[in-house]
Amino acid sequence: MNKINLLVALIFLLAVSFAKAQKDTTSTDEDWDWHWNWNEWNDGDDWNIDFGLKDKKPAITLQYGLAKMGRKDFYSKFLNPGLIEIKLGYLKDKPAWETDYIIKHSYKFLYLSNESNKLSGKNISGLDIESDMWRFGVGKSTGYGYKLSESAAIILYNTNTFNWSKIDFTLPLLITDYTTHQYLPYYKDYNILNLYEGNFRFGTSSSGGIRIKFIDNVMLDAGYERSIVFQRHLFWKWAGSEIIEVTAQELLDGFINKIFKSSPASGPIVNFILKNALSYGIYELRQDDMNWPFNTEAPIAYNQFKFGLTFVF
Repeated sequence: MNKINLLVALIFLLAVSFAKAQKDTTSTDEDWDWHWNWNEWNDGDDWNIDFGLKDKKPAITLQYGLAKMGRKDFYSKFLNPGLIEIKLGYLKDKPAWETDYIIKHSYKFLYLSNESNKLSGKNISGLDIESDMWRFGVGKSTGYGYKLSESAAIILYNTNTFNWSKIDFTLPLLITDYTTHQYLPYYKDYNILNLYEGNFRFGTSSSGGIRIKFIDNVMLDAGYERSIVFQRHLFWKWAGSEIIEVTAQELLDGFINKIFKSSPASGPIVNFILKNALSYGIYELRQDDMNWPFNTEAPIAYNQFKFGLTFVF
């Protein structure tokens, strides 16, 4: 009940803040009419809604990588898959902190990926488990970087995503009798894997990396990602865990802003280290409890190295 009260209080505060922000623009009928007079509001131009994407550039990211997967309470072992991924989104870089060499970076995107042993060239052997996962979701990268020239820059970022995954498992052929004492631990694992088969499961991820811009429209991208796939989605416990993470990140932002004010050149590096260290630590805690600090099941976890190219248009 305490978790529910906390979430209700947060929603109430956000609603009050939103209502206060709207007060001055909806107070009279005249104001309301002005908002709905499209031609006057848009100076006679064709009506266009940018959904917050003004000054942002379309971008496509193509990545390849290697992953290590597992689950803390499993006796079985997984073959480590390879991965391919595509992101489609909008990217924006702008000068920050009243300097001409610090860049603030934002990249909002949709993505689709496949992680499979076929992509890593590994075949099933012994008692290892083979997997093939399709995943899609939404994400946002934020960070800071250094402008090296008009067409070159180095950007250090932190990314967070929400995603849905469908995993198909291939079980070892060597295990034919689960009733024997030797194979009993595997039997428990396979009952859990059956909960994932044929279903999309909710999950989250966090990653840190570097983008190197060496010409106007192309960036080299490399990063490390930690992601988890939930056995089941427990909304209230998940929401409580997310609130704790977001609150910790916001408190960290306040500290990082102080560093930018006193030493702008150090800001991008400090932001990169602290933001990703916090994300890494939280996902480490979630290896045992998927909705840490609440007592829940362990998730299937992926640790992934990715590299690729981002094309900006």
